[in-house]
Parts: sequence; C-alpha cells; structure tokens
Amino acid sequence: MWRREAPHVRAALLRRYGDLGDCDDAVQDAAEAAAAQWRTGLPDDPRAWLIRVASRRLIDRVRADSARTRRESLDAARRPGHAGVAPAADEASEPEVDDTLRLFLLCCHPVLSRPSQVALSLRAVAGLSVEQIAAAYLVPARTMSQRLSRARASLREAGARFAMPGERELPARVAAVLDVCHLIFTEGYTRTSGESLVDVTLAEEAIRLTRQVHAALPDHDEVTGALALMLLTHARSPARTDPDGELVPLAEQDRSLWRPELIAEGVTLLERTLPRGHVGRYQLQAAIAAVHAEAGGYEETDWLQISILYDMLSRVAPGPTVTLNHAIAIAMAHGATTGLAVLDPLLADPAMARHHRLHAVRAHLLERAGEPEAAAEHYRRAARLAASLPEQRYLNRRLARLGDTSG
Repeated sequence: MWRREAPHVRAALLRRYGDLGDCDDAVQDAAEAAAAQWRTGLPDDPRAWLIRVASRRLIDRVRADSARTRRESLDAARRPGHAGVAPAADEASEPEVDDTLRLFLLCCHPVLSRPSQVALSLRAVAGLSVEQIAAAYLVPARTMSQRLSRARASLREAGARFAMPGERELPARVAAVLDVCHLIFTEGYTRTSGESLVDVTLAEEAIRLTRQVHAALPDHDEVTGALALMLLTHARSPARTDPDGELVPLAEQDRSLWRPELIAEGVTLLERTLPRGHVGRYQLQAAIAAVHAEAGGYEETDWLQISILYDMLSRVAPGPTVTLNHAIAIAMAHGATTGLAVLDPLLADPAMARHHRLHAVRAHLLERAGEPEAAAEHYRRAARLAASLPEQRYLNRRLARLGDTSG
C-alpha cells in the first residue's frame, strides 16, 4: 500500500508546498505514523489520511522555525512566480499523467545534472534506499547520500518551480525518466541485497510506468526500446530461481518457464522501432535481450551477434557494466582467454574492483579457461562482496564445485 500511495501523497504536498526536501521528510513522518497507528486497522481512505498527517507534520515543522525564517518564507510565498505553488491555471492545463510519472518529471529538473536528476527521483519518488541507488552508480552509500543532499540544496537555492515541463524541456526530462524506470526495473529484476533475488512487484511497477510513457509517446524510439527491453528481460523471471529461491544461472534455466507473451510483445515493439533510423542504448539492449529470448537453448545462443551488438552499445553508451557484459559475449564467441583480456582494464577501476559481479565473471571465465585456482580466488572475493544472499550462496556453490571448501 505504501508503494502505491506514496507518490500520490508526495505529489499532493509538492503541489501545495513546493519544497521537495521538506515534502519528502513530511511523507516519511507520515509513513512512520501509519506504521504505528494502522496496526489496529486501516483508515477508510488511507491516501487522504497520509496526506492529512504529512501536511500537519510539514506545517508543524514550519511553525517550529524561528520568527525570522517564518517571515521570510511567508514573504517569499506571496511573491508572484514563487516556486512553492503553481498558479491554478497552470495546474489545470497540465496533462493527466500518473502521479509517479509526474513526480519523476518534476524531480528531473534542468538545474540538476542527469545523474542527480535520476538519483533524486529514485530516492524521493521511487523510494529506493541510498544503498540501492549507490549500488546502481557504483559508489559508496556515503557518497550517494552527499550527492542527494547537494541535489536538494541546488533545487532550493535555484528557487526551482515545480511545474510540468514545456515542450522544449520535455525530451531531456523524458530521457532522464527512462533512466529512472530502467534502474527501478533493474533493482526489481536483481535485488542488490537481501534474502530474495527478485522483487517482482518493483519490476512490474517499472514496466507499468514505462507503458504509460510509451502510451503518451508511441513514436519515441528509445521509450519503445526501453519497454521492449524490460518485457524481454522480465520474461525470464519465473526461471531465475528454483523452488527454494536459489539463483539459477541463464545456462541452466528451464526456458519453458519463460513467458512467451512478454517475449512476443517485446520482439514486436523492437521490430517496429529498429527500422526507423537512430538506434539508442535501450534499443540495442533490447536487441541483445531478443537474441537470448529467441535462442532455443543456451548452447544455441548467437553469441557472435550479441558480441557485435555489445560493441555497438559500447560506442553509444560506454561504461564499465557494458564492458563487463561485452567480455562475457566475446568469451562465449571467441574463447575465455579473449574475454579475460577485455576484463583486464576493469580491474584497475576502483569502483568495479569493489563490485562482486566483476569478480564473479572473471572467476567464471578463468574456470572456462582451465585455471581453477585463480577462479577460486575470484569466486571467494565475489562472494565476500555480494550483498544479495542468493547470489552469495550461488557463488559459494561454484567455489565448492572447484573443490575448495575453505571459503
């Protein structure tokens, strides 16, 4: 219920009071109050209850400020064009969109850099933890916490007016919103920590939101590509864990459990958008997912085609994660030793050196290359770094298969 209602509560407060940081704090206060008071039963209208309590908490915070701060706030609120309250005419002219998407668009304010727009949206609207967001950006949690604080301060200092973007601003904000939806999906598809590998509810919420963006912008190639990517990837979810919740790697998955309706929809979307011209990162990632989805089995996968697509992706959207996946495809297409050579530069990247997946992939390729002792060392390191318990247990099982019981 909280995941469903929180965006509506934040949107209501933001429209009325304007300051994202203060509104977010008040919403968290309301969540704590609900956790304490709803144990005996839910109110008739949970959303209205949350909005009322959050508003009271926000007002109480304002009243607790010094008289000077109160006067400055009131004077600023009375000035025309103040960031806090959009004129009624503007609100009436805004298009009807989901409150979560509305908040994503508002948080992706042009005064912020793209990474700050996305990170703030993930924290303030999607409700991801600082640790989850930090993992997505390969930085320590403390660094991400500081970035989020600076982003809120930048919005406040700029007097950012929270209104729906105009036609000129919309493309950049849509691009940021796609990044937000994709990172929400990624966290749902493979949780960064905890007991379970998959958060199906979170992954499906990301798909739901991306469907809405696609419905509003059906001819936007990257929106179509992002939706196709999520559908094609999510189709594998039923086969990714066994009945005990343990991780099942792609090579061992029962493909009869993959969801054919999602694969068919994703492929149709991709075939519709690829011939139109410019190909962006989400279309390329969707094309890679489609090659996997259409293979009859793991050994029948066209790894050469996947490696070519990753090569294209590395030019369109270079990054360490792309390099990591490219190395796997090259190893499968051209041999483990060739793939290991692609991985070598990542070992010098401090952020990647802290990431369990680099060591897990390196261990796998070393194992394929016939170097069990080196593989065991990287499996041990990967297991120590993994915060997801299913991934940790899987890595330890791989280590045990090498005959190393000391890990």
